[in-house]
Amino acid sequence: MGIEAAKKRNSTYFIKCHDLIQQLRKANEENRLENRLKNYSRYKLLIIDEIGYLPITKEESKLFFQLIDKRYEQKSTILTTNIGFGEWDEIFQDPVMANAILDRILHHAHVVSITGKSYRMKDHIKKKPHTEQE
Repeated sequence: MGIEAAKKRNSTYFIKCHDLIQQLRKANEENRLENRLKNYSRYKLLIIDEIGYLPITKEESKLFFQLIDKRYEQKSTILTTNIGFGEWDEIFQDPVMANAILDRILHHAHVVSITGKSYRMKDHIKKKPHTEQE
């Protein structure tokens, strides 16, 4: 979807969640958070990949919330995760913050659940070898 958006000349940015969090944390430490949030808010489509794969502290959750809140009802955001919404309390280590993030994410959202085998593994999963009798 990001590639199609970019082909249609929509400003699009892709980033892994961990990298995003680290950049927000660094900007906050350097008193540049507002500028960093504005930067991420200028994209018509922001794609945040792999939410919940690496730990997010309570403080980092607040930074993530600020970005989501700034983009809320203004710009489109795509999030990818293997973690169900019911487990987001654990990701963000704060039920109140997780609910606030989910509230903004899910309002007006289109949730796409993908099941099946991993796309990345498709070429590495071998078929059953044939036996000599076959």
